[in-house]
Amino acid sequence: MTAATNKKKVFITETLSPSGRALLAVRDDVEMVEFPNMISAPDFNAMLKAHAPVHGVALGATRFGEPELDSSGDMKVVTRIGVGYDAVDVPALSRRKVPLLTAGTANSPSVAEQALFMMLWLAKRAAEMHAMIKDGTWATRLGALPFDLYGKTVLIVGFGRIGTRTAKRCQAMEMQVLVYDPYKTAAEIKAAGCEPVADLDLALPRADFVTIHCPKTPETVGLFDAARIKLMKPTAYLINTARGGLVDETALLDALVSGRIAGAGLDVFEQEPPPVGAALHALPNVIMAPHVAGVTREAVDRMSEQTARNILSVLDGEPIRPNVINHDVL
Repeated sequence: MTAATNKKKVFITETLSPSGRALLAVRDDVEMVEFPNMISAPDFNAMLKAHAPVHGVALGATRFGEPELDSSGDMKVVTRIGVGYDAVDVPALSRRKVPLLTAGTANSPSVAEQALFMMLWLAKRAAEMHAMIKDGTWATRLGALPFDLYGKTVLIVGFGRIGTRTAKRCQAMEMQVLVYDPYKTAAEIKAAGCEPVADLDLALPRADFVTIHCPKTPETVGLFDAARIKLMKPTAYLINTARGGLVDETALLDALVSGRIAGAGLDVFEQEPPPVGAALHALPNVIMAPHVAGVTREAVDRMSEQTARNILSVLDGEPIRPNVINHDVL
């Protein structure tokens, strides 16, 4: 058998950084094939079939499941340049004994920073302060005073890689940190210097800020609906840098317009990209970003490098176990 036929073909999205590509490029037994990040399912399947057998894939936003497994012919490993995997059919991969790996802790500092930034932006009334200088309304400044994070209470929903880092940053601001995560023990949360709360609904009225850091699952879709948002204080702010769909945007809009809550920070949306001109976008008490909390310059390099290592670890027969989602295949 020739060296060429021994090569493993790996599909990589165009968003994989040069540093990640370099880790794959030095391997004589790996052939890289690039594909667009937002490629449609039919076009992606056609590419897979044209290049089959394909042995590994590094996904950005592209969906992946049973049809893609069929088209690839001999898939050995599926990876995500990120930590979310709601666009991947995990049960389908498990049925084929194909591991799914994510980028682990690579982007967690970046998302935690974005959550804190949104809290600060809202607390310090950044847009209004900027406008006072730009529009020459300096004299009105004492009628729109900002406030401190110091001494405020933040409720962190989800205490994984990102939630734990967010807690550290909030503690540095001298905030009281409450944590709701039914999959973490009270001892773990207390060990991190935070207060565990067993009932989300009972904790919400205590919080000045609520920041969401849990995965999108059937259990968490619509987690913050109208009834739950209504439990928040009228002076409280809701931050979502996790996944669209965890917050009911219609209910959120109603709460913001009616003054039931003070404001919101959103990096993710039910529909991405959201429709231009949506009513939510015009509100002065909302800060938004286009799903980039975990996509800083540094995070892209960290995630890409980890993605490349994930692929190689499986092809070499030694999967990086902490990054594997479907442990049943190991």
